[in-house]
Amino acid sequence: MQAKEDTDLAEIPEDIAAVGVPESGVAEPEPDGHPQWRVTLYCMWVAQGLAILGFSFVMPFIPFYIRELGVTDPRLLPIWAGLLVTGSGITMSVASPVWGWVADHYGRKAMVQRAMFGGAVLLSLMGAVKNVRQLLFLRILQGGVTGTAPASVALISSVVPAAYLGSSLGLTQMAVFSGSSLGPYVGGVMAEHLGYRLPFYFTGGLLFLAGLLVLFGARERFKRHVPADGSPPPRLREVLLFPGVLTLLAVFALLNFSGSFVGPIFPLFVERVAGAPGRAAEQTGLILAISGMTAALAAVMIGRVSDRLGYKPVLMVCTTLAGLLCFPQAAARSVGQLLVMRAVFGLAAGGMIPAMNALVATAVPRHSLGRAYGLTTTASALGWASAPAIGGWMASVLGLRAPFVIMGGLYLALAVAEHWGVRSRAIR
Repeated sequence: MQAKEDTDLAEIPEDIAAVGVPESGVAEPEPDGHPQWRVTLYCMWVAQGLAILGFSFVMPFIPFYIRELGVTDPRLLPIWAGLLVTGSGITMSVASPVWGWVADHYGRKAMVQRAMFGGAVLLSLMGAVKNVRQLLFLRILQGGVTGTAPASVALISSVVPAAYLGSSLGLTQMAVFSGSSLGPYVGGVMAEHLGYRLPFYFTGGLLFLAGLLVLFGARERFKRHVPADGSPPPRLREVLLFPGVLTLLAVFALLNFSGSFVGPIFPLFVERVAGAPGRAAEQTGLILAISGMTAALAAVMIGRVSDRLGYKPVLMVCTTLAGLLCFPQAAARSVGQLLVMRAVFGLAAGGMIPAMNALVATAVPRHSLGRAYGLTTTASALGWASAPAIGGWMASVLGLRAPFVIMGGLYLALAVAEHWGVRSRAIR
């Protein structure tokens, strides 16, 4: 999966070499998409925060909603819950590269609106389903239609000056972490007091509002790229041949695999550490919320630092720290200890995704960003979709503490892979 850092330009097909790739093998940045890039950045920051807040509203009570729809057998309940997650993940991994191709041909702003307004319709319909099969069908459609995060990153990367790329993507990631931290708590409270259907309608309203913000606030001066020699623009397969892209896709997959490894057993681990089953759900939510907020703050601060120090060094440091911080979590003996360690872990984890997204923007020309981020979404989906099952199996065989040790080893191995495989030459 790794691409050699010193890949010779002569090894790349001529039609790719003619598209924004000089003799150095590094994609040159094209002119910024719009002079009012700050307006677009702040508008997208708010819109993405609303979208992620909405999406995370409904996830905590999905198993209870399935039960309300008629699945009362305790053996079938986790199966249907797993299908709802897996179904959307599969369609997202398949559809994301296609939407990326459309974005590069017809504009990135249109793709953000597609994800926002499409999500608004589908999430609202989920509140009106009559059975779990209808819910599964809509979840499968959701994976193929939505994808607000990669669409937003592609738009922001295409209009923000290269010197502000890291800090801008860090701000975007802050919206993701903040929304995903606050959403489960607020959505759970709403479901508890108002029922399981109303949060779906509320989520649809948030996504519709986010879509309106993009429609009237975001600025894009899109012009379809036409190579000077008249050759066709690079196809999706050819984008993979840009130097360093395959390595970045592998890192995205491994990064999401490592980060999702303990997901299914984390509430059980909190319950074991707390020794009080009745409060495990509340304590788990608190720990995840605090670690999410520290990650949000880190995404902004580390994003700014990466603009000055370089994206690869920042990525390596954050990945190494995240790995080292996994081991003491395995030894936690109280909820307080685990809370502190997860909060510090969030500081390290928050800097990785902005640095990775910025590295993608330095590896391909701007007119191919949609396809590039579509491919990274596919790689990420494959990583986070496969890790929970493996992590859960490891926990059943080795105990609840072992997955944290394994996760730490995965992060450290990934840091080594980043050192040798990720391209260090960045576009400014």
